[in-house]
Amino acid sequence: MRLFLFSGKAFLSDAQNQTPMIPDNQEPEAPSGIKNALLEKLATLPSSPGVYQFRNDKGRVIYVGKAKNLRNRVRSYFRNRQQLFGKTLVLVTHIDDFEVIITSSEVEALILENNLIKELKPRYNVNLKDDKTYPYLVITNEPFPRIFFTRQIRRDGSTWFGPYTEARQLRSILDLVGSIFPLRSCKHRLSEENIAAKKFKVCLDYHIHKCKGPCEGLQKESEYLLMIGEITRLLKGKTSSTIRSLTDTMHNLAAEMKFEQAAEIKAQLDSLKRYAERQKVVADDALDRDVFTVAAGEDDACGVVFKIREGKLLGSQHIYMNNTAGETDAELQARVLEKYYLETLELIPDEVLLQEALGIDEEDSLRALIAEKQKEGKQEKKSIRFLVPQIGDKAHIVEMCRQNARHHLEEYLIQKQKRGEAAREHYGLSALRELLHLSKMPQRIECFDNSHFQGSDYVSSMVCFIQGKPKKSEYRKFKLSSFEGSDDYAAMEEVIRRRYGGSLSEELPMPDLIVVDGGKGQVNIAFQTLSALGISIPVIGLAKRIEEIFTPQAKDPFNLPKTSPALKLLQQLRDEAHRFAVTYHRQLRSKRTLQTELTTIAGIGEKTAFRLLERFGSAEGVANASIEELKTITGAKTAATIYRFYRP
Repeated sequence: MRLFLFSGKAFLSDAQNQTPMIPDNQEPEAPSGIKNALLEKLATLPSSPGVYQFRNDKGRVIYVGKAKNLRNRVRSYFRNRQQLFGKTLVLVTHIDDFEVIITSSEVEALILENNLIKELKPRYNVNLKDDKTYPYLVITNEPFPRIFFTRQIRRDGSTWFGPYTEARQLRSILDLVGSIFPLRSCKHRLSEENIAAKKFKVCLDYHIHKCKGPCEGLQKESEYLLMIGEITRLLKGKTSSTIRSLTDTMHNLAAEMKFEQAAEIKAQLDSLKRYAERQKVVADDALDRDVFTVAAGEDDACGVVFKIREGKLLGSQHIYMNNTAGETDAELQARVLEKYYLETLELIPDEVLLQEALGIDEEDSLRALIAEKQKEGKQEKKSIRFLVPQIGDKAHIVEMCRQNARHHLEEYLIQKQKRGEAAREHYGLSALRELLHLSKMPQRIECFDNSHFQGSDYVSSMVCFIQGKPKKSEYRKFKLSSFEGSDDYAAMEEVIRRRYGGSLSEELPMPDLIVVDGGKGQVNIAFQTLSALGISIPVIGLAKRIEEIFTPQAKDPFNLPKTSPALKLLQQLRDEAHRFAVTYHRQLRSKRTLQTELTTIAGIGEKTAFRLLERFGSAEGVANASIEELKTITGAKTAATIYRFYRP
């Protein structure tokens, strides 16, 4: 008999799980047929923090979670299956057993959960992409420390900074440090004994003033360590304190008449000030902040972290996730926070700005984790504020971070498409759903366009895309006749009414999204016509000139980046609707022209008329043709007849 268990949000950490706890004195409502052995295991669960693992009937771990109280958490998974939905419902049909690992603290449980997910890759856990090792910058723990970047972390007492998402960014930082401070680049073991024994000789760096020769005892270790202290503050983003310290040193040297050394410090200051000027100032209060946001697609997501130190944006880090279907932004954000603070080796900030509010359990868990990291890194323990700004500069910073998350997610999906991992229409639909805040994926989209020539032969076209692909069997064309002259608004009203209020409303299924070729006026007419019919379907318009997107609810239009998958899909819809409308319009014009002019000439049938139009482009072109030109198409007698018709 299969065991049905409940895990709240099965593929998330328990801090994010909103499943109500079951008190110790209340027995869980278990589905019928549960194994007695598992009921006994539930009854003996401890109230300690720890990690639990759910297994399927083949013994494979399919979900790993952590708990502040194992007894309450695991017992809370038993409830009526009718309350389950989505992925959770799929998960519980595969759970057959569970086991727990007791830890001494929440932080240990969080770390263990993270390690187990990486090792076991359970089917129903969110997968935070960790397919490459990010580089770190290290200041070694040795006499005359070296500074370099590495991808391997060793717990040897060295000072670590990172991780950095781009090695290029890290190399530029190293170049900056090298241009300001004369550090050694050699790998010699510069102990007092080795230096005293004259085992080493100065290299080229000494002669070009990029090193002061500590290998031959030409620089004191205390002086070298002062430089290391300045570099450490610089890497932590404390450029202001570094500038003040170097300025004081320069003035002291000048007062002591050591002008050459003061000039060297001045050169360092100039380089450092140029670096500080290049940093983007995002806040005037000079506080240290981390900013977290996420952007989610259908089954992929991207989290972005902004590192702000002394009010200046030092850099960002992005974290990709997959297997995220059904997750809320708040749940994904919590996963990004956990991963970042588990792995970061940098200074803990004063404030953390968030896109979504944290629950009490999530905040407590993160505070415990951060306190542990502060203790591990020998940092000053301080209270951290978690904020969700709604207005002002802080809200602007969060929005800027969120735009970066969207951009990185779109790039990631494009790369997946190039590797053959996802279809273009798939991520285009996901991007469109997120952009328009649709309640469901727009699997069926219908797009309308009008075409006419100076108010004559007014037609409209409807094209249909299903799952991002054209469905030509469900294209429809309309010959409009309810008005006279050139009136795009009346044309839009008629075609929308005929499609959704006439026989087509029963013949074709209703779409998830309607797109019209036009601006605010066309969108409003379509929206009002649908409202009059009692139909509620999202409507947007795409204007050709600068690709502006209009919605009935918004006063002003908005634009998308040219590389946006959502924009590319909308353009494909609009262009296909335009092509279909223009083709139908030309057919009507050609047919009307044939019937009213060429076919009235004695001896001219439809085939001859078509050949003439193909050669001369229009009836006017035929009328202006010479008799010699007409002979090449019809022969001498018919050519003379046509020539006399237009020149009686």
